[in-house]
Amino acid sequence: MKQLNNFIVISLIIFFVSCASTKEFKSAYNSLVREEKTEYKSGNQVYMKEKLPTLNEESSLSDYLIYAGLNNPRLESAFNNWKSALEKVPQAKYLPEPVLSYEYSIKEEVSVVRLEQEFPWFEKLDLEGKMALQMANIERQMYEEEKLKLFYEVKKNYYEYYYITRAINITEENIQLMKYFEEIVRTQYKTDLATYSDVIKAQVELGKMENELLSVKSLQEPIRSKLNALLNRPTDSVIPFPKTIPEEKVNIADEQFIIWLKEKNPELKALDFEIEKEKKAIERAKREYYPDIMLGIEYMDSPTPSMPTDMDNDYAAITGMLSVNLPIWFGKYKAEVREAEAKYTSEQKKRIDKENNLIADLKMALYELRDAERKIDLYKNTLIPKAEQSLQASQTSFTTGKVDFLDLLDAQRIFLEFKLSYERALTDRAQKLAELEMLIGRDVTEIKQETTN
Repeated sequence: MKQLNNFIVISLIIFFVSCASTKEFKSAYNSLVREEKTEYKSGNQVYMKEKLPTLNEESSLSDYLIYAGLNNPRLESAFNNWKSALEKVPQAKYLPEPVLSYEYSIKEEVSVVRLEQEFPWFEKLDLEGKMALQMANIERQMYEEEKLKLFYEVKKNYYEYYYITRAINITEENIQLMKYFEEIVRTQYKTDLATYSDVIKAQVELGKMENELLSVKSLQEPIRSKLNALLNRPTDSVIPFPKTIPEEKVNIADEQFIIWLKEKNPELKALDFEIEKEKKAIERAKREYYPDIMLGIEYMDSPTPSMPTDMDNDYAAITGMLSVNLPIWFGKYKAEVREAEAKYTSEQKKRIDKENNLIADLKMALYELRDAERKIDLYKNTLIPKAEQSLQASQTSFTTGKVDFLDLLDAQRIFLEFKLSYERALTDRAQKLAELEMLIGRDVTEIKQETTN
């Protein structure tokens, strides 16, 4: 009995040492559950998968982001990849299946029942569980990256849809102005104050503007289809024209953006987890030098007595067994360690390269953001007011015969170009701000509110 007790104690020790703590897994699983039950708030409304926001003329960009976050299939796929990876963690920590065998000798009428359980060497299961957990952490960061990319694409197409709307409105206004100029030219032509050439120029310019309007209107459909695809709605669903886009400047130092990128970017965080996983893989490879242990219990029932005094009784015995495999192929184990070390180094270098490229992308986005802000100031405060004054002056001078019609056309064309360029700059700034938010993994508006508070 004492030997059997010792046998059981050894089995329990090996089992509990081999199985890692589940604390980290529980924390990761709780994060997944919280994300799965995420609710989005917009105004006084709370939205979830079962209750999506209604998209109408009163809807804001926030409503579109909530709709996409709750309904986009690509994001849901990434979430389920994370969930799937997390479910592999407990699988990695389980012991191999026990083996139950039964033997019976017909000649000697001996029955043997044997139960065997293999126990991997200390920490092998622990390391495999930690590697699986790091893989789940990687999938979570890939999910976060997918969410940021989705929100960026929604914002980008939403802002582009705004630009198309403004371009249509501005072009239609200028077509009406051009028609007014044409009427003036026709009237003056009748009184010999303008030439037939001026009439033709007005009609040609009007035709060009109408063609540009048709071209811009044709762009509405693919932009709307793309936005609907991101929202997982039928591509021909109606989307009201956006009324406004963000116009406030970003007064944050470039260095701060780089700090946020290094801290929050999910691609970098995923590579950090990948490096940690490969670090555990090195430790796991080194454990191959140590044997695994097989413990077993055998029950034998035989009519043959073990002692002469037991002639009238059947013989039964319970036997404990312990065996180990012999790790003798050292060349193989060394190669596994070198493989794991090479992979670890590879991931470290990949992380450095990714950070360098992300910082370069960030700096380019910052440049384009600042450039768009400069253009906004230029067009809004200088060029558009002057172009409008020039157009008014040219119109007055043309009606009095002081300038020809070509000068009026040039003034009107420049005014149209500047107004469209201003709207393009507004859109570019908003889109670049959205790209920056994707790179740093934070909402700039929320950052401003935190700074203000």
